[in-house]
Amino acid sequence: MEQEKNISQFQPLSAEQSSLPSGGAGGGLNILITGCNGQLGNEMQRLQAEHPEHNWINTDVEELDITDQLAIEQMVAEKKIDGIVNCAAYTAVDKAESNKELCTTLNTVAPSYLAAAVEKRGGWIIQISTDYVFNGTKHTPYVETDTPAPDSVYGSTKLAGELGVSKFCSKAMIIRTAWLYSFYGNNFVKTMIRLGKEKEQLGVIFDQIGTPTYARDLARVIMTVIEKGIKPGVYHFSNEGVISWYDFTKAIHRIAGINTCKVLPLHTSEYPTPANRPAYSVLDKTKIKETYGIEIPYWEESLKECISKL
Repeated sequence: MEQEKNISQFQPLSAEQSSLPSGGAGGGLNILITGCNGQLGNEMQRLQAEHPEHNWINTDVEELDITDQLAIEQMVAEKKIDGIVNCAAYTAVDKAESNKELCTTLNTVAPSYLAAAVEKRGGWIIQISTDYVFNGTKHTPYVETDTPAPDSVYGSTKLAGELGVSKFCSKAMIIRTAWLYSFYGNNFVKTMIRLGKEKEQLGVIFDQIGTPTYARDLARVIMTVIEKGIKPGVYHFSNEGVISWYDFTKAIHRIAGINTCKVLPLHTSEYPTPANRPAYSVLDKTKIKETYGIEIPYWEESLKECISKL
């Protein structure tokens, strides 16, 4: 498989090369956040005040180039990193089809660098992955043991990233999520609100089914995982419920008080894109709920919370 080839090209630096010091953090943990300026990264930063016992090292490309193996090794060593939450990724799904090299570097190779570096300290990594590792041909919610079958460059590189972190870190936890949105950054919710105010009519796909994920809810779960302890493996997380993009848009407009835009349902075939989307990508969250004793909000409740902040 191509993703396995990409991983095999990566070789972690030796302990001598990384100049890894001995010893760890006293008291709380030294936790590295990558991609801190993205939707999830920003939500993680907002919650850090509730966990002052830990030392949070928030980075984006300006502070740490995760494609630079030596830079990662040096930061992990100097900051004595105990754990990494990798929120960084190439997420431009359509552009990925024609920009495969960069997408592979960010989504496959870079996570392996992070995993290998923190493994030398006996630490852990939480890798954020995606529903795009599935092709969407199933008609019941995907569980973690379902065989991945990505149908896009983005999905293939993210699956390879999962394999990489699992290979190079013995305490790797992978959380697949879907339809992420937030108060921060560009996302579907903010786009639909903007278009709803600008246009009298809007067509939205109705035959792609999934579940939205409020990034704040995902960040809260990650904090719970850190507090209760990393249990390696693959997990699924999104909000509860099932909906189409069309119905999601109708709910966004209703909650945002937009009633001047008519929303029309479109078939996927009427709106062709460079990358294939899963027709059905509902994720089963039973494993993470039972493992960490959490309750997950219904998607509409979280959507209301987010829109109230916009």
